[in-house]
Amino acid sequence: MAVGKTAIGTDLAAALGVPFVDTDAVIVAKHGAIAGIFASHGERHFRQLEAKTIAGILDPASAGGAKVCVLSLGGGAVLDSGTQQLLHRATVVHLDADLDTVRDRIRKNTGRPLLDGGADAAVRWQQLATVRTPVYRRLADITLDVRHGSVAELVAALTAALTIHPHHQNGPL
Repeated sequence: MAVGKTAIGTDLAAALGVPFVDTDAVIVAKHGAIAGIFASHGERHFRQLEAKTIAGILDPASAGGAKVCVLSLGGGAVLDSGTQQLLHRATVVHLDADLDTVRDRIRKNTGRPLLDGGADAAVRWQQLATVRTPVYRRLADITLDVRHGSVAELVAALTAALTIHPHHQNGPL
């Protein structure tokens, strides 16, 4: 959450010549604002929509599934066991950040339902990261430290890492 998935993912997709797909954007296009989904139906409903969206992209049996793309998942998507299983079909990149790296982004962004953008946003981000980071690390084929370097430098490093990764051409990144 707030680690640069969109900036890095968009530029990586352009460098690789493949589409960039942001699951949050897909959900918003089909169901409305994420904050509205959380407010009206709760986090559990949102996570169900998220898992279904990801399955539709990663599952080769689904209509239009498993195309080569750079796929940006919402921060909590990896907590779903079904999503974890589907991610074994893809090259998973963990963007590793710390609170100092994301502090300004989360303070300025009030559109994240699990972070209110206020003073407690940093504390909440750290709590979420404590739960999610071990899962990301377990699932990751590649870990990219995003604490240092420009987006262009990070994309170059990631592109180089992907060229030596054995199954990145077989499905979504």
